[in-house]
Amino acid sequence: MPHTIAFLLFDGAEELDFIGPWEMFTLAGELRPGDVRCYTASETGAVVTCAKGLRVLPDCTFDDAPAADVVIIPGGIGTRRERDNPAMLAAIERLRRGAAVTASVCTGALVLERAGLLDGRRAVTHRVGLPILARNPRVTLVEGARYVDEGDIVTAAGVSAGIDMALHLIRRLWDEELARAVRDAAEYYPEPWG
Repeated sequence: MPHTIAFLLFDGAEELDFIGPWEMFTLAGELRPGDVRCYTASETGAVVTCAKGLRVLPDCTFDDAPAADVVIIPGGIGTRRERDNPAMLAAIERLRRGAAVTASVCTGALVLERAGLLDGRRAVTHRVGLPILARNPRVTLVEGARYVDEGDIVTAAGVSAGIDMALHLIRRLWDEELARAVRDAAEYYPEPWG
């Protein structure tokens, strides 16, 4: 059965936070045609200007966004505004009801925290967001993790960690074979700095 992946975008979203996972999931769809559908949504459907200037025309608005199996909220400077945006919080609440996973990359975790989805859970975010999450005693921070899987909520650390999270979700939602094939197709073999 195909899986639908929704990316909720906003002005100031960090590009690699969603482009990295988008690439992993769409590669999975190329390797297993018909298994993956990805879409982007924003509050108005108008062009979104990301943190580094990339402009993206979303596929739909938050209100028109179809049901998804995975909902991903990227980070970026815009999360400071989006965590108080009723339209974003309502979209997350509506879409997560039918989703297997609601996920964040980088400071997207700040939006999930504001929505109350991290209460009583372990979570990670980009290092600049850690002090903000630390203010909430109901969230257990996991510093140094690339991603934290709490079942229906998955958080990833900063920027490139979204790729690791996406590969993890591909392994979890499909299988190890597909995750390895996607990693190989992307030639994603990170090595530690010497």
